[in-house]
Amino acid sequence: MATYAISDVQGCLEELEALIEKIRFDRRRDRLWFVGDLVNRGPDSVGVLRFVRDLGTSAVVVLGNHDLHLLAVAAGGGRDLKRKDTIRDVLDAPDRDELLDWLRSRPLVHRDGELGFAMVHAGLPPQWSIAQSAELAREVESALARRPAELFRDMYGDGPDSWHESLRGGERLRFIVNCCTRMRFVDGEGRVNFRLKVAPSEAPAPWMPWFKAPRRRSAGDRIVCGHWSALGYSSAANVWSIDTGCVWGDRLTALKLGPDPQTVSVRCRGNAKVGED
Repeated sequence: MATYAISDVQGCLEELEALIEKIRFDRRRDRLWFVGDLVNRGPDSVGVLRFVRDLGTSAVVVLGNHDLHLLAVAAGGGRDLKRKDTIRDVLDAPDRDELLDWLRSRPLVHRDGELGFAMVHAGLPPQWSIAQSAELAREVESALARRPAELFRDMYGDGPDSWHESLRGGERLRFIVNCCTRMRFVDGEGRVNFRLKVAPSEAPAPWMPWFKAPRRRSAGDRIVCGHWSALGYSSAANVWSIDTGCVWGDRLTALKLGPDPQTVSVRCRGNAKVGED
């Protein structure tokens, strides 16, 4: 049995099908981990959702920022489509409710002790261990299941920028969501910059990639993430970042998880301008 992680498909169904064929995926024995952002910016968000959902237990999915945005727009409450969104096909689909219910029930963090990997779309602040991350993610997952309108009302925004156990309510859930689905950079004190989107070489001081933060409590665990197309494929500090910019015209990458992780990629046609988030 093989397990492959794939990140940031973003509605690129044609490339996903080509990649799955290239790795010779067999749903009877293999598993696929999807590292968030199944939808948006690409041409066939509804097709990707149907494809991955229909994989059943052969697929494990964590939510990304675009997935949560789709759920927020679908729930109403004043959150509208953005000019660059390409999720109308999901909102207008005859099976919309089934797809959205399935997506809403996905976690923010997944870990497999036997495989020795954890998965999150964007990153983890240095103050969190893997176990704590999964526990905090469940707070958001509970809100998604029980009071989604309240969560979506409070979800958008860039603050707070630091973790404190005393955080409560909407601020607490927003920080958890932002770290799991949007973070890239932190400073030496553990503050998170949710606005900076550049490659690490272009970041001003004191900002560094989250996985290079000093005293990071998750440093002993192997983590696969995505979200950061400006970083591209990276393997550093026990973190494999695999957003290789398919929707921008670069590649879609599968990482075979195991003692010696290996990548397989397919070229992508690109459906958006580089640098859009």
